[in-house]
Amino acid sequence: MRIAMWSGPRNLSTAMMYSFGARPDFAIMDEPFYAPYLAQTGFDHPMAQEIIAAHETDPNKVGIACMADDAPHIYMKHMPHHMLDGFPMDWAEDCVHVHLIRHPARVIASYAAKREAPTLEDIGFVQQAEIYGKFGGVVVDSTDVRADPPNMLRKLCDAIELPFDPAMLHWPAGPRPEDGVWAAHWYPSVHASTGFAGAEGPLPDIGPELSGVLEKAMPFYEKMRLDRLV
Repeated sequence: MRIAMWSGPRNLSTAMMYSFGARPDFAIMDEPFYAPYLAQTGFDHPMAQEIIAAHETDPNKVGIACMADDAPHIYMKHMPHHMLDGFPMDWAEDCVHVHLIRHPARVIASYAAKREAPTLEDIGFVQQAEIYGKFGGVVVDSTDVRADPPNMLRKLCDAIELPFDPAMLHWPAGPRPEDGVWAAHWYPSVHASTGFAGAEGPLPDIGPELSGVLEKAMPFYEKMRLDRLV
């Protein structure tokens, strides 16, 4: 089984990757198209030059790597906005697709704390909806996972016909060898964890300067949320 887990940034995606990585039958891949995305767009992301220097930047070579079958199962953490026009998608045709979603207000607030002034392009809701429309798959809301990890992970495993493994509920603190070099900037809170955080609190107030991004993202989130696993 090759799982393509699609998620925008700041959305429990690294914790989910660590969860599947805690299983003995899974290899994991961390945002393999991030370096090609940065190399082609030139966007000023934190550690951009380090990412480009340390990771494969040819999207076609990355696509080939995503078709690897050298482990019982492979879990790939993907950001939908990394898939630029012209990037290969043939590797995705035989994948099991899972879409992790989160309320845009939470995504925007968390992203802005790491990289200021996020745009709609940066948070991936539009691109994720397009990929969901093309490939379908299982939709999971990160708020539901955090509220009840054992129950939601069992439901997710059932939905993709994968036996549940209790090892998914815990992982060792610290980085994983599969982490991208960007982990130093984006993953400190996950590195300090040994399992999923508890239930989320009230929605954050993101302020008027980002309210337009929230307004544009909400219809895409709400439409996908209707299909979420419950």
